[in-house]
Amino acid sequence: MEDRETFDGRGGPQDLISSSFNQDTTSLSVGTKSGYRLFSVTSVDKMDCIHEGAESPDVYIVERLFSSSLVVVVSLSIPRRMNVYHFKKGTEICNYSYSNNILSVRLNRQRLVVCLEESVYIHNIKDMKLLKTLLNTPSNPSGLCALSINHSNSYLAYPGSSTIGEIIVYDANNLSTVTMIPAHDSPLAALTFNSSGTKLASASERGTVIRVFSIPEGQRMFEFRRGMKRYVNISSLSFSPDAQFLCASSNTETVHIFKLEQHGPSGEEECPTWGSYVGKMFSAASSYLPAQVSGVMSQERAFATVRLLVAGQRNVCTLATIQKLPRLLVASSDGQLFIYNVDPQDGGECVLAQKHRLFGEDEDKEEGVESEGSEVTVPVQACPSYAATVAIPATGPVTTTLTGYSEDGGAKKGEVIPEHEFAAGPVCLDDENEFPPVSNQQLC
Repeated sequence: MEDRETFDGRGGPQDLISSSFNQDTTSLSVGTKSGYRLFSVTSVDKMDCIHEGAESPDVYIVERLFSSSLVVVVSLSIPRRMNVYHFKKGTEICNYSYSNNILSVRLNRQRLVVCLEESVYIHNIKDMKLLKTLLNTPSNPSGLCALSINHSNSYLAYPGSSTIGEIIVYDANNLSTVTMIPAHDSPLAALTFNSSGTKLASASERGTVIRVFSIPEGQRMFEFRRGMKRYVNISSLSFSPDAQFLCASSNTETVHIFKLEQHGPSGEEECPTWGSYVGKMFSAASSYLPAQVSGVMSQERAFATVRLLVAGQRNVCTLATIQKLPRLLVASSDGQLFIYNVDPQDGGECVLAQKHRLFGEDEDKEEGVESEGSEVTVPVQACPSYAATVAIPATGPVTTTLTGYSEDGGAKKGEVIPEHEFAAGPVCLDDENEFPPVSNQQLC
C-alpha cells in the first residue's frame, strides 16, 4: 500500500524532492529543499498540513508510520544517516548511520527496513535494534523493495537479480527467506503488497506487463497488460484496501486500474458477465496456441483509467476509501494532489473530484502558477514547526549511531537505547492511541 516517488526537485513548488503515502493512505508526506511536510488526506475537499519539519534540509525520504507520530527522515546533506523523530513531541527517537547511501525505507508495526544498493537492514521498530543485515544483495540502485503493512505477515520483497526480474520474498518476522519468484524477463521496476500481505504485484523495466503472485507460495494469480506499443517506466503500484483493484502509474499521461476478479469456492466467478464468458473462451483456446500467443490472449486489460493533465511527470498513485467511497489519489512532481472517483462496478474513465496544491496560493503565485481548483488549507496551529515543538517537556531517548560493521554484518552500536515508550507492549507513540494496539510476537 505504501508508495514513494523521488523527484528531481527542479522547477517544482518549494523544490519538491519526494512524495509518499503512509501505509493506510491517511496522510501524504512530502520532502522539500527546506524540510518536509505531512498532510492529511482523509477528506476530498479539505487537506490540512499536520506537521512541518525543518530539522534537516533537502529531505528525499520521509516516511510516517500509519497515523502515529513516528516519522523517518533522510536528507541529501547526510544521505547515509536515518533520523527517527516523534514529531508531536519534537524529539529525536534515534538515528542510525550506514555504510552507504540510504535509498529507501519501509515501515510496519513490527519492522523498519532500510535498503541500500547492495544490502538491506531490518530493525525491530519497538526498540529500533538491528535484527538482521542482508549483505551482498544484487545491485539495486533505485532501492526497490516492498514491505507488507500487515505485521503478522511481515514479508519483505526485493530484487533477486540485477539482470532479470527475480523477486526474493523474505519473512521479516522470522528472519528467513521464503521463496524466489521468477516474475519477469527484464529487471524489476515496481513492487507492492496488498494490505494483508497475501498478494504481491510486480512490474519490470519494460512496463508492459504487471503480474500478481500469491504469498507466501509465489504462484502467479493474475497478469495484466498495460500496453503493447511502447515500453514505459512504471513508477508506482498500489492495491486497493480490499485488494480488489490494482493501480499503476508511469511516465505517460495514463494511470491504469486493474480489477482482480473474485471467484467462488468452485472456481467460478460469483457474478458472471459477458466479458468473463469471452475471457473463459480465450483461456480455453489458449491451451492450443503457442506459448507466446496464448500468454497475450490470457491477459486482462485495464478496468478503469485516468488521463492526467500533463504527460512525462513522475508521480505516485494509490487507491483509498475516503468518506466511504473508492478514490484514486495521484501526487504529482509539480506539487499537486489529484483525487478521482472510481466506479467499482463499471470502471471506465475516472472523474476528477478535487485538485489540491500542496503549498498554497501564495507559493504558487511565486512560481507563476495560476490558482485553479482547491487550495490547501495550512492553519498555523495544525502545522507546527520543529522549533515550536522542541521545547515541549519530554523524556527523549538516547541517540544511537551505527559507527562500524563487524565481519558477520552486524552493526557495532555506540550507546545502547534505554527502555522507553517502544521498549515493551504494543507500539504506542502518544496518548491519543492513534492506531489500534498490536500484540507482542516472539521471533521463531
